[in-house]
Amino acid sequence: MRAKITYAVTAVVLIIYFVLAGSRGVMLIQHGTALTVVFGVAVLVLPLIGLWFLWKNTQFVTRANRLAAELEAEGGLPVDELTRTPAGRIDRSSADAVFVRRKAEAEDAPDDWRCWFRLAVAYQDARDTPRARKAMQHAIALRQDKGPAEA
Repeated sequence: MRAKITYAVTAVVLIIYFVLAGSRGVMLIQHGTALTVVFGVAVLVLPLIGLWFLWKNTQFVTRANRLAAELEAEGGLPVDELTRTPAGRIDRSSADAVFVRRKAEAEDAPDDWRCWFRLAVAYQDARDTPRARKAMQHAIALRQDKGPAEA
């Protein structure tokens, strides 16, 4: 729940920033000189890119949470079997061992979104965020390809 609140607060702050930056872009365009119009358009493009990125990221998080809820309802969420340091951080060798198992599961069942979801979690535990995101995107795509009856 804490992560959802943090995400929502960050999204609201970004939207406020985008509105403020966009208003400055409009002011520059209204000034009317060639230079201020060019700068105004450039300033308007940045909030648009930011809004697009925020929208795509929110879609990803929503879809991943939907998969997590479905997997939890089935009883298939990965069990936290990782050892931790005294400070609470995940032990790297423990995460690597779990990752090897999850990768083998995904290779054995390449069309099962559940295996890819668990692999994404293992990547994240191993601190490989780019691959975790790609594995989760693959899990989402596999789940979307299956209808409700096939899942």
